[in-house]
Amino acid sequence: MTDKIRTTEKVDQMIDQLSPDIQEITNALRKVIFDASHKLIEEFKWSMPSYSYKGLVCYLQPAKKHVNLGFYKGNEIESDLLKGTGKAMRHIRITKLEDIQEDIFTSLVEKAITLNESKE
Repeated sequence: MTDKIRTTEKVDQMIDQLSPDIQEITNALRKVIFDASHKLIEEFKWSMPSYSYKGLVCYLQPAKKHVNLGFYKGNEIESDLLKGTGKAMRHIRITKLEDIQEDIFTSLVEKAITLNESKE
């Protein structure tokens, strides 16, 4: 289970409103994010869970049939999994729990944190 000290009530409430399958995916991704680094801070920004450390790192964007695990500086992270055409943000679309590649996603979160640390 996620670390209650690090979670925020607003994010908990948002997740409670999701359908059971999307809730399950969102909670699993939230755990991957928290497990990747004890430094990350959870906030509710732009109507979605957002995680930061020395700047924005990643976010979760639940929808009706999928959850996006997004990276604010995804254009600077090398990965074939990251999709998107925006100036900086990239995401991975997860449609079922089995799509979660814990080791790879953890590595991506760690790379995003390292990007922020290197820009100090």
